Amino acid sequence: MIDKLSWMAIYPEVVLLVMACIIALVDLSTTGARRTRTYILTLLTLAVVAFLTGMAAVHGQTVYGFGGMVVSDPMGNWLKCFASLALMVTLVYGRPYAADRGMLRGGEMFTLSMFSLLGMFVMISGSNFLLIYLGLELLTLSSYALVALRRENAVASEAAMKYFVLGAMASGFLLYGMSMMYGATGSLDINEVFKAVASRKVDHQVLVFGLVFIVAGLAFKVGAAPFHMWVPDVYQGAPTAVTLLIGAAPELAAFAIIIRMLVEGLLPLAIDWQQMLAVLAVASLVVGNLAAIAQTNLKRMLAYSTIAQMGFMLLGLVAGVVNGNTYNAQFAYSASMFYVITYVLTTLASFGIILLLAREGFESEEITDLAGLNQRSPLYAGVMAIAMFSLAGLPPLVGFYAKLAVLQALIASGQAIYIGLAVFAVIMSLIGAFYYLRIVKVMYFDAPVTATTVSAPRDVRFVLTLNGALILILGIVPGGLMTLCAQAIVATLAN
Repeated sequence: MIDKLSWMAIYPEVVLLVMACIIALVDLSTTGARRTRTYILTLLTLAVVAFLTGMAAVHGQTVYGFGGMVVSDPMGNWLKCFASLALMVTLVYGRPYAADRGMLRGGEMFTLSMFSLLGMFVMISGSNFLLIYLGLELLTLSSYALVALRRENAVASEAAMKYFVLGAMASGFLLYGMSMMYGATGSLDINEVFKAVASRKVDHQVLVFGLVFIVAGLAFKVGAAPFHMWVPDVYQGAPTAVTLLIGAAPELAAFAIIIRMLVEGLLPLAIDWQQMLAVLAVASLVVGNLAAIAQTNLKRMLAYSTIAQMGFMLLGLVAGVVNGNTYNAQFAYSASMFYVITYVLTTLASFGIILLLAREGFESEEITDLAGLNQRSPLYAGVMAIAMFSLAGLPPLVGFYAKLAVLQALIASGQAIYIGLAVFAVIMSLIGAFYYLRIVKVMYFDAPVTATTVSAPRDVRFVLTLNGALILILGIVPGGLMTLCAQAIVATLAN
């Protein structure tokens, strides 16, 4: 429904924006290397925003505001809630690391993080091509600044420059595709674009031409091959706390804009964009899994792992429409949503361990730096092992059920080509298991290279333990989260 009180559709964004500005002002009078006051205010704000969006999602109502430019629905609200929680966890993990490296001389890390989250919220809520693009730019501009936050570090500056140049190119692709859609349909409103495309009165060739650029831009944002070239360099070059920030929560927003633009806006063109996504998924699985095997740098290996994981997520989106029928859409899209949420949860744990092991003057970025971790700290070695087993897709961890849900969606389509994709994905997962299990082997069977005791602040230790436990618990009882994703997708498709 269209809400006359348009502000009701965006009140979480308003709270986030106001508090980001207040925190920036409060930080001016904050001293100390750890920015305690700024940190606590940021976490409290994120907790409030997560609560507000979670309650809105539970309420289940779909509200349009500002003439239909923004939408507040269960899928969007759940993704906002999880993105807020992911950013909270990221800041808890990253604060000691940032403080040791002089990244908290000012409060830029906290305020830029909040503005990047605001960009994600706008992307998730956007029901208009232009608004989605504005949210995307707010996220990416904040991310560029965060990657370059260590001004004296040449590697971080180089990574920021690469990210900026390639990101600008991808934004150009996306904007050009949107302009083609506007020229063909006469509207930037997603619902109006859907009606125009469904009427079949628009030149199909023009639509497909614009669609190619839109899919290319979206592929860059999720890091899918062959638009993945920025991922390994930025993951490796950025400060590890920032790597986690750009590698976790933004994936939720990227999934949301894929659903908004391709499913809500361009579903009548599904036969075209599903083929494109299938090619991207296959390329991502091949490039990600094979390249990761050759890596010795842990962050770079996880970057290629991300490429492969996003390929798996795209497979779920491929199986939504079968022969023009949408009977499989709920199952397929909810499987992808479940996959991206569980991927973010697992990524938080894996990078949390890397941040924990890093200390002043030592980054803990090489795989060999994990050698003998079990002898130094069985708890943290166990959390890392759980994360790696989950990413590999081993039962009973949540990563197994995420992969299983996507494979079931492909097989349920009944199409030989999709069943072939499922078989191919399983083979690639078996190959990918090698580099995940190598991490476990290094932690448990290699001799430690240092006798340094692994210690962590109380809040980091608590959150990291809870993070690992959730990966295991959601693997044993995945039904609740799966049902939540299914209901959210049903509400979105009903609009």
